[in-house]
Amino acid sequence: MNAFHTIKNSVIGALLATGISSSALAAEFDFKLHHFLSPKAPAHAKMLEPWAERIMEASDGRIMIEIFPSMTLGGKPPQLPRQARDGVVDMVWMVNAYASGAFPRTEVFELPGVHQGESAAVNKAMLEMYPDELSKDFKGLVALFQHVHGGNAIHMASEPVRSPEEFAGKKIRIPSRTGAWVLEALGASPVQTSVGEIPVALSKKVIDGALIPFEIIPPLKIQEQTEYQIEGPGGKRLGTTTFSLVMNEDRWDSLPADIQQIFIENSGPEWHAEVGEIWDGSEAFGIGIATKAGNEHIQLSSEEWNAFEAALEPVAARWIAEMNEKGIDGQAIYDRAVSLVSQNMSSQ
Repeated sequence: MNAFHTIKNSVIGALLATGISSSALAAEFDFKLHHFLSPKAPAHAKMLEPWAERIMEASDGRIMIEIFPSMTLGGKPPQLPRQARDGVVDMVWMVNAYASGAFPRTEVFELPGVHQGESAAVNKAMLEMYPDELSKDFKGLVALFQHVHGGNAIHMASEPVRSPEEFAGKKIRIPSRTGAWVLEALGASPVQTSVGEIPVALSKKVIDGALIPFEIIPPLKIQEQTEYQIEGPGGKRLGTTTFSLVMNEDRWDSLPADIQQIFIENSGPEWHAEVGEIWDGSEAFGIGIATKAGNEHIQLSSEEWNAFEAALEPVAARWIAEMNEKGIDGQAIYDRAVSLVSQNMSSQ
């Protein structure tokens, strides 16, 4: 039995074990939404549940969305896009980078300098670029909404870093392959672990620090394993991570136009902006937990940050060159992403 059939059988078993609710049986259109985080995670409680509830309410009972967190339908997080493509589940919410290199155009938003400290601006840019550019990454899928988190801040166990030179030789946990490029450009050694493994890796000194958003601090108690939380001026970070909520394309195409419209109307520009506010709001709470525990929150000066930006210029160039090798106009995508994020900043 191959891995896919194992996943499919586990999905069936999980559904039988969980039970289908009477409201789901009564609904005209029933959807299963699968993701990898705990139901206690802010993404589940503050984003996925409210989104599903709005859609169900707008449908007057015709739509039922059942959310299955913590990979309860089987498989591992990198397998989520395949589960949706193959129709094992109707929808998944996923970290694009977990399927390394599978969403090349969308990676542009992970690059340092694209996220400028305001997640809503990045989310809106992703929405605007989806029809003509990003959708080409999602064969067999329809992205209902996409977003980023607050950006990869620097969390250090015992020594602060204020310059690229101070990164040299440090072992740092990375979130993605573009994150690894960032660390390589700074002279650090990238270490790939899951988010959940970060506290143990810090306590055992497997890593000296991690690139993660502040919102991760409370659930993983990062404040207990680190002394310094560092970011650039105005909340600038060393890149970010992209997420997508996608539906199986055949399932989407089978829906009547009025049902599709309910999803579209509840996943538009206003929702993308709200998602940005949800994630950035979690950032403020997270860093507050760290500072209350006695950690030092360092906001680098513009001069200090300029040194990082100069050191990281090769990262975007590397991505553009790789896209060009694949027959994708990397420079055009990069330029448009940067421009749209700037245009969507609230300060504009």
